[in-house]
Amino acid sequence: MQHQPFPPLVKIVSFGFLHSAPPPEAHAVFDLRTHFRDPHVDPAFRQLTSVDPRVREHVLATPGIGALVDAITAAALAMASGPARADVVIAIGCAGGRHRAPTVAREVAERLEEREDVDIELDTRHLTRPVVER
Repeated sequence: MQHQPFPPLVKIVSFGFLHSAPPPEAHAVFDLRTHFRDPHVDPAFRQLTSVDPRVREHVLATPGIGALVDAITAAALAMASGPARADVVIAIGCAGGRHRAPTVAREVAERLEEREDVDIELDTRHLTRPVVER
């Protein structure tokens, strides 16, 4: 087995589907819009982002999110450990890119950062964009 001088990069990109730009090019795209309730609908969360601990706690307490984070983490590691040892891009999207997607992306990144066999890059693409009015 040939040793690679550097571990592969796992880039995790969170984004909002409602912004005019297309979703990022990625090896895997996870769409959180349909299956997980949007904190945006609650006026108490609307102007906040995933940086706020209340938003993060709310999203991570959503049924199914823990299992999804486990699955995304496992998928990223499986892809990064393939024989090509190529970089991996994982995209995670929600409606506006301020609540669900960046929370899940950060949680996956934090789990992967604990490992020495991959390097991690986190891009919360639409986190600081204005709230999408709908």
